[in-house]
Amino acid sequence: MPNIFPGPIQALPSADIPLDGVTAFLSQSNSHQIIFMHFDEEVELTEHAHEAQWGIVLEGSITLTIDGHTRTYTKGDRYFIPAGVLHSGKIHAGYADITFFNEPDRYAIK
Repeated sequence: MPNIFPGPIQALPSADIPLDGVTAFLSQSNSHQIIFMHFDEEVELTEHAHEAQWGIVLEGSITLTIDGHTRTYTKGDRYFIPAGVLHSGKIHAGYADITFFNEPDRYAIK
């Protein structure tokens, strides 16, 4: 998958995300993180919970089960996962998004 992010995004630090096939750039603040991600491989996300997460799909698709409700999100769709809500899913190869995490230390710099 060609990198869909422009130079200023690619110049951000790489995020250390423990998933196969992901390239991720981290915009860090004192109160939250914004991650620009794209996936070359399909990834299964096991059920977990954390602080609030909001994302917008730029390319491809992701299937999420949030609080027991399953939906597939595609280009242009937005999703929101409230803090503490269990969720799982499948990220399909070719997926890209921008994700906001309402916590400053969700991911470290690689």
